[in-house]
Amino acid sequence: MHDHASHYDSNCIFCRIAKGEIPSRKVYEDDEVFAFHDINPAAPVHFLMIPKKHIASMAHLSEADAPLLGRMMALAPKLALEQGCNPYPAGGYRVVVNTGVEGGQEVHHLHLHVMGGARPWLKG
Repeated sequence: MHDHASHYDSNCIFCRIAKGEIPSRKVYEDDEVFAFHDINPAAPVHFLMIPKKHIASMAHLSEADAPLLGRMMALAPKLALEQGCNPYPAGGYRVVVNTGVEGGQEVHHLHLHVMGGARPWLKG
């Protein structure tokens, strides 16, 4: 049904960003992962982390994707600090993955939102 062998979808904006076909403000890149600033930030620090291969959503993950997602989760704290999030425990960040329409997913290429930074207007 969903073929992971087709790692690139030319109709997918995030596939195109990862390939450099659409410009972005890059945060990080390696063989498997691409991270870039959110175009409409919801926090002082707000970037997205995506797998370079096209995986539509969390719902499409298989056991074979666990090492990739584990790497992404382990990389998130390092990138968050580099991008200006304050250190734990007083500082911090949120890692959010929206899945499907009811989950608020707008681009159907798996992406982790990393959001943080000082937000003095928030109350808890």
